[in-house]
Amino acid sequence: MTKRHVSLPDEAEAGMREFIETVDERLSSDEDTCSIVEDVLVDLSGDRDAYDRWQAGADVSPAERIRLQSYDPCNTTLESEYYAEKDEAKFRRSKHLQWLWRQFDSLPIADNVEFALRFRQMLANHLFEECGEKCRFFKGITFTYGHNISVGDNVVIHDDVHLDDRGELSIGDRVSISDGVHVYSHDHDVVDQTEVRNYHTIIEDDVRLTYDAVVRSGCRVGENAIVGARGVVQNDVPAHHIAVGMPAKSVKIKPGWESTATPVDEAGVNRQEQRRIEYDLPDDLKQFDEFGRDLEPPR
Repeated sequence: MTKRHVSLPDEAEAGMREFIETVDERLSSDEDTCSIVEDVLVDLSGDRDAYDRWQAGADVSPAERIRLQSYDPCNTTLESEYYAEKDEAKFRRSKHLQWLWRQFDSLPIADNVEFALRFRQMLANHLFEECGEKCRFFKGITFTYGHNISVGDNVVIHDDVHLDDRGELSIGDRVSISDGVHVYSHDHDVVDQTEVRNYHTIIEDDVRLTYDAVVRSGCRVGENAIVGARGVVQNDVPAHHIAVGMPAKSVKIKPGWESTATPVDEAGVNRQEQRRIEYDLPDDLKQFDEFGRDLEPPR
């Protein structure tokens, strides 16, 4: 079954195209990204009059000031800002673009699907390490940084998907990721959960991850494979396999691919450590332990 083609009235199409092209041009220029994000969010939120009055020195309430200040991503923090091993130079820009993506999704205009899909595609071109053509990013997608994500052509990512790129995440061409999927690229030590290990997680071409599935860090889901609803991928899924369950196990090969696919009874290999990403922390880094637990086992 194919999708129905939908188009906007000419006037709406022209206005949408002009706006997206203008933001795209500004993000491609040497203009300060913070200022661009601030401008876009002020205007999309319909808060320009209040913002201009505040900038002119008019009195505003503490709540209004917080709202108006928060259009500028430099006045905000994200959870990933606290991660010690992040690339600070890349994060400075990706934080601003991630803030624009997240705040855009919180606005009523984000429910205008035709406009929102094109706006997010434009943002992804600037935010991700790589982003192919004709991708469709729906509402509520979150990511750690954004700059460690590579996405191929014709990828569809549906509502409320989390793409963890604390390590590295590669998504191939024509991948379909359903609502509520979580794809991870980092893990924690089972004794000391403050010890973080980063990995390269790979979703190959033509994969389908169905709703609420989870892919563990460092796993590879092979070409043309399917992960069933609420499946939890703990090991590599071979190409053309269908994996289901918690943990997800290969139960069959897609019809027609039996002669080229790995046999089902040979599936389920864990190659996580082959895809581990090492990192170094500065010697003068001031760290804090948010848990403060005694990790010594009883004697």
